[in-house]
Amino acid sequence: MSDEHTHQNFETRAIHAGNTADPLTGAVVPPIYQVSTYKQDGVGGLRGGYEYSRSANPTRSALEENLAALEGGRRGLAFASGLAAEDCLLRTLLAPGDHVVIPNDAYGGTFRLFAKVVARWGVEWSVADTSDPAAVRDALTDRTKAIWVETPSNPLLGITDIAALADVARSAGVKLVVDNTFASPYLQQPLALGADVVVHSLTKYMGGHSDVVGGALVVADETLGEELAFHQNAMGAVAGPFDSWIVLRGIKTLAVRMDRHSENATRVAEMLTRHPKVTSVLYPGLPGHPGHEVAAKQMRSFGGMISFRVQGGEEAAVAVCDRAKLFTLGESLGGVESLIEHPGRMTHASVAGSLLEVPADLVRLSVGIENVDDLLEDLRQALG
Repeated sequence: MSDEHTHQNFETRAIHAGNTADPLTGAVVPPIYQVSTYKQDGVGGLRGGYEYSRSANPTRSALEENLAALEGGRRGLAFASGLAAEDCLLRTLLAPGDHVVIPNDAYGGTFRLFAKVVARWGVEWSVADTSDPAAVRDALTDRTKAIWVETPSNPLLGITDIAALADVARSAGVKLVVDNTFASPYLQQPLALGADVVVHSLTKYMGGHSDVVGGALVVADETLGEELAFHQNAMGAVAGPFDSWIVLRGIKTLAVRMDRHSENATRVAEMLTRHPKVTSVLYPGLPGHPGHEVAAKQMRSFGGMISFRVQGGEEAAVAVCDRAKLFTLGESLGGVESLIEHPGRMTHASVAGSLLEVPADLVRLSVGIENVDDLLEDLRQALG
């Protein structure tokens, strides 16, 4: 992160970090450098260090500087998707025979990457309840290299005490990786709490408009950042210039969007707790949530994601999803529009039969920034 932005508040960094006016024209928005290669002034005479856009591209560089500033990190790296970012991180940190502790509640794609891809080249993993530092400590082995955390988690909205797990990781000499997608850097700063690496799906709140796919890593250590950059270039799953530009544009309104997402989600969660057909509501902003106090300590507010369980089991949950009208039935999350889905059949189908299998009566909401009264009316009619 540039020292120029360290003293600035989040909203200012979101708009200005990496967004230097174009030196040629004075354009206040960084150009989209839709280019693959760059003219050299003699062999090895690179202008600004740019030679080939897999290695570096000015638009992606602007995004990466912005990401580092928002997370308070030394290095930010942008990828073609969140899973591409995760893959680069795992192949940088791990070797055959190593071990990783993963959460018992995680995004289905992350679980699939560990269980179906990484495991094939000799990396082992085990599951722990990351909300319990003692359980994580017990899951460590002499081959453990990383502890992987999602907080809030997907889809059960579990909360992990990042600072407590950072102590566990430091004591064991392992890296703490935090997927910060559900919170965004506006609501939560894992590096400041002791994490080593932050992971993002930029597709979600960072882009914010359901029009781009991307991923990111942000690290606190410059040396690890260099190692990741080497693998990013060697493996090649980089964010393209147009996608980088779209994410940069989305980030400028991240703070105001997250405030509205959180306000709306709080109202929705409160309504769901009173609905006779809802058996439980999973939202860390509710005082009865088991992670409420930890979330209040480490988050600015509680975000826009809610899961809830309904009477009548799986078919009733699916019916709620089908009856929703304003809430669009679809995967993903974090856009300005509200989404609804059935995790067991959609985003988390890959964990069926595993220790991460989700309840069949679970419905997940990504609460958007529409008028909340309209959202409440739609959910009431969907619940019947």
